[in-house]
Amino acid sequence: MDEYDIVVIGAGHAGCEAGLASARMGKKTLLLSINLESVAMMACNPSIGGTGKGHLVREIDALGGEMGLNIDKSFIQSKMLNTAKGPAVHSLRAQADKNLYHLEMKKTLEKQEGLDLKQGEVVDLIVEEGQIRGVILNTGSAYLAKAVILATGTFLRGKIFIGEWSFFSGPNGLSPSMDLAENLKKHGMKLRRFKTGTPARALGSSLRFDRMTEQKGDEVIVPFSFMNDDLKQEQVSCWLTYTNEATHQVIRDNFHRSALFGGQIEGVGPRYCPSIEDKVNRFSDKERHQTFIEPEGLTTDEMYIQGMSSSLPEDVQLAFYRTIPGLEEIKIVRPAYAIEYDCIDPLELKTNLEYRHIRNLFCAGQFNGSSGYEEAAAQGMMAGINAVMAINGNEPFILDRSEAYIGVLIDDLTTKGTNEPYRIMTSRAEYRLVLRQDNADLRLTEKGKSLGLVTEERYRRYCNKKEVVSQEIQRLEETYIKPGQAERLLEEKDSGSLKGRYSLADLLRRPQISYQDLEQLDPQRPILSRHAREQIEVQIKYEGYIGKQMQQIQRFRRMEEKKLPPDMDYSKIDGLRIEAWQKLNQLQPGSLGQASRISGVSPADINVLLIHLEKRKRKEKGKDNGTIEG
Repeated sequence: MDEYDIVVIGAGHAGCEAGLASARMGKKTLLLSINLESVAMMACNPSIGGTGKGHLVREIDALGGEMGLNIDKSFIQSKMLNTAKGPAVHSLRAQADKNLYHLEMKKTLEKQEGLDLKQGEVVDLIVEEGQIRGVILNTGSAYLAKAVILATGTFLRGKIFIGEWSFFSGPNGLSPSMDLAENLKKHGMKLRRFKTGTPARALGSSLRFDRMTEQKGDEVIVPFSFMNDDLKQEQVSCWLTYTNEATHQVIRDNFHRSALFGGQIEGVGPRYCPSIEDKVNRFSDKERHQTFIEPEGLTTDEMYIQGMSSSLPEDVQLAFYRTIPGLEEIKIVRPAYAIEYDCIDPLELKTNLEYRHIRNLFCAGQFNGSSGYEEAAAQGMMAGINAVMAINGNEPFILDRSEAYIGVLIDDLTTKGTNEPYRIMTSRAEYRLVLRQDNADLRLTEKGKSLGLVTEERYRRYCNKKEVVSQEIQRLEETYIKPGQAERLLEEKDSGSLKGRYSLADLLRRPQISYQDLEQLDPQRPILSRHAREQIEVQIKYEGYIGKQMQQIQRFRRMEEKKLPPDMDYSKIDGLRIEAWQKLNQLQPGSLGQASRISGVSPADINVLLIHLEKRKRKEKGKDNGTIEG
């Protein structure tokens, strides 16, 4: 019987990051997949990033993860979203060659020292005295382990629905994991059903792109990884078209044939990514819905019909797709479908993603009730890190809400829970002006280095950028110009005139002036990387706002620093409402801050806890002084 430090079950986006993190931290790791063709598979949209999600990818990269590097190798179009808004919500999104993304990630896994990638289906866990000891495969073979990470994605009792037809399957027709789900229940795990879906794929040669609006990538390609300064790639176009009343009528006429409305589907779907029949039903006042046509790669003619997931029968799909401009002669090569799967209630997890009832069993990705490749990868990396920390007997590695979107994601899941597939959004982050995608390296690279995940080359680049940014900001603050020197620039930019001496930093604080604009006034300035230039401009322009947010973060951290004892019996604290002590006993929050975010715990309950902690502190102080307090 082979023995590993860590076994990862599932090689999707969560499993890949978990396996790489644990191996890079020096642990002998086994990464198991039902089918090696599903390694880092893009079962749904062929893209990485997007609003909020791009922040997660940058944070994974800053910590020493792989997703950002991998999409930089395999993208076919790149676009920065929300550029008309402030930098807090700028989010990078890249279309991928989905097969190349899979192949590049698989190659990385195969080359990783200390990591074994194997095809095999886990059907049971070995648990002894409340602690994980290993896994059992359907072949009868077993692997012992000190820690195990469950990253099963949508494979756990996966069931596909296409109209009245349904069958057990993993995504994309791969085999589901049936026995493991039943055995997890035997180990006391409470599972529930969630649902997601994917639209049809069509042959590009059957589409009329002249009837659609072309969507090109950005002229200047911004890399996801901080290890890349510039990327060169001939980009492909995406295309935009819209549904119409004829589309909606076909769908309405066939509501009764949808698995969603017919009652066959019991799982809860994502509110923020509804199927087209759900959109037509819920938003009946909308005359049209966007439909993006996205290439799936450079070596295939398949196109992804973004925004049109469905569980309607194939004949209905064909009928409503053909009412859309440009899709009148569409040839569908893969029909849209809905997929149901088993997952855990994330409230059953600690903040380090360890399952509360089996020691050293960690969970990550869609199994935790989230949706999306990026959310999965972020959790996978954190589960891998914390599995290593647990084996080593170290304190868990936790990112709080003020440090990273990863912290927001995991805190939301493990403290607030979710009743639908969870999706990260910039609006979920209270401190998003500080948690920008452009400064993820400045926030997290030091942490990745302390974990042993950041390479010397990455750390050198980080230190250089940090020093260069600091020096250049100081130089701009100390370099002054006379009013006449900037007159031409201010006229061009329709910015007000100067009175008296102004520093270059003062000029840059004006919304109309960019760092690039200052070049004509400052020809001696140093040559800097794109990452550094961006950071300098944001830090100077938003200095006041960032300062205010840092004050808010200090208040937040004071609450986080008020630690709550583990295994406290909250039912014995006078003044707590029944719902509050029940929730507190269930979740055992680590701090007063976390307790305040639990659903059902009111501000009055927090005040009761504050008083209790103060009394406890005084009592312990009295014992230390040899006095007795009443």
